[in-house]
Amino acid sequence: MEYRQLGRSGLKVSEIAYGNWLTHGSQIEEDGARKCISAALDEGITTFDTADVYALTKAEEVLGKALAGVRRESVEVCTKVYWPTGPGANDRGLSRKHIIESANASLRRLGTDYIDLYQAHRYDHDVPLAETLRAFDDLVRQGKVLYIGVSEWRAEEIAEAMKIAEDLGLDRIVSNQPQYNMIWRVIETEVVPMSRQHGIGQMVFSPIAQGALTGKYLPGAAPPAGSRATDEHGSNFIRYFLADEILGKIQRLKPVAQEAGLTLAQLAVAWTLQNPAVSAAIVGASRPDQVRENAAASGVRLDEETMRRIDDVLAGEIITDPAYTPASSTYSTVAARAGLAQPYDQSAGTYSTAATAGAA
Repeated sequence: MEYRQLGRSGLKVSEIAYGNWLTHGSQIEEDGARKCISAALDEGITTFDTADVYALTKAEEVLGKALAGVRRESVEVCTKVYWPTGPGANDRGLSRKHIIESANASLRRLGTDYIDLYQAHRYDHDVPLAETLRAFDDLVRQGKVLYIGVSEWRAEEIAEAMKIAEDLGLDRIVSNQPQYNMIWRVIETEVVPMSRQHGIGQMVFSPIAQGALTGKYLPGAAPPAGSRATDEHGSNFIRYFLADEILGKIQRLKPVAQEAGLTLAQLAVAWTLQNPAVSAAIVGASRPDQVRENAAASGVRLDEETMRRIDDVLAGEIITDPAYTPASSTYSTVAARAGLAQPYDQSAGTYSTAATAGAA
């Protein structure tokens, strides 16, 4: 396993991180989760990502139990706050109240005294950004949080946060956690250039497009039994990538992967790590062998010809427009077309419990 600096911060993370969205406490049992985490540790993965909302708080508990007994200083524990974790009006968002209460609750569930990286799971348009940043800064000063980050924020939102932090002398954002893979490249044109300017590293999720880039889903065929596409929550988030046109092109990537000596999953993970702006690629797994397969992509260097062939095969399906982010109306249009779950219904002002149980 190779390790990278998280942006320009002093924190080093394993370039392949382990995430438990849609798995721990939801798709697989606790014993299976422990086996996956054990396999991750054996492979040299030290960075573990979760969120308070995953499996409605159960995922944090499972991760905490699985890491019990592991030398705390040898791992980086990352979690997030924003989505609803209860029925109350203040059980959501990025207000001071919810951030502080959620951080303390996450610490209890994770069984730790501090969180290495605490991330704003989405941008909150209803709370003054200075209030959010001061709450994060207070947690850092209290020693409960070491570094702060965001997830799926737009370039202008991150830039605004960096300016406020500088003006008020607050702790600065060091990471962003966006979706990023061979097909979904919306961060490249705006988020990445702005982040590099401010020393922010990308900890990307879905490098294998929820499993679609493994090649196990075939055009015109029913999804394999027990796969993410058949899970109650997971199917909502992979559906976009299951269009026959996309699946057909993924099958055409098999010879590219074979010539590179990789599986399709390894090719996909390695592709994300070719981008120097990426500090880590977050992989999930329901079985230890999947962890080991993904971890083998660490240190792989793809040559220019391989990268070109990937682009040629996927031409027409690659999405680069920065408007296609979860906060935008463009994303909502695409999501509706693909049948994706929308965690937040802007028109109704309500949250979907089913969707937020798997909100990446």
